[in-house]
Amino acid sequence: MSIKQWPAASRPREKLLLQGADALSDAELLAIFLRTGLPGLDAVGLAQSILNRFGSLASLFQANQRQFCQGPGLGPAKFVQLQAVVEMSRRYLKAELIAKPALASPGDTRRFLLAQMRDLTSEQFACIWLDSQHRVLRFETLFQGTLDRAAVYPREVVKAALSCNAGAVILAHNHPSGIAEPSSADRLLTDRIQAALATIDVQLLDHMVVGQGVVISFAERGLL
Repeated sequence: MSIKQWPAASRPREKLLLQGADALSDAELLAIFLRTGLPGLDAVGLAQSILNRFGSLASLFQANQRQFCQGPGLGPAKFVQLQAVVEMSRRYLKAELIAKPALASPGDTRRFLLAQMRDLTSEQFACIWLDSQHRVLRFETLFQGTLDRAAVYPREVVKAALSCNAGAVILAHNHPSGIAEPSSADRLLTDRIQAALATIDVQLLDHMVVGQGVVISFAERGLL
């Protein structure tokens, strides 16, 4: 039975319009993106087979072109479309974060950092610069490293803070392993950066470590 023959409330597009996007499963959302299935396999069935192959939407988003196009129903055009969707989502969250009058919700910060850093394959260190009223000035990636480390220099962090006249900052870095637990090196680096920023009266509000689907806050752990 094709999707067109399903009850209207069960079809992914109609279900989204009636109940909202958050009511759909990962397979239903992916089916809307795919639009069509294969002979003998509707779009939802194809979407579920793709998810079974990759394990999750996150893994699908992380796939390179060769990996993405290996299975049936996926080609270069779909790869390009998916990369565009992912990048639009990142840019939307960035614009939404910066547009807020003040950064008051840790949940907003977590969602933004997950979108920006969760799928990175190398470790990167970034800053969310804020003014003295905690209004977002900009998000900036300062250092890029290898699979398991990035060289971070407190002096460069101070220079970046001065360049945008920041009053406060939230530090962030990702762990490509997916395990967000802060290391002893992370704690030592945070202490060094906090001390360096104190010399120019810039407040360190938090340091967040981004893993696979989780963000750990130094502030919530009492590590600042």
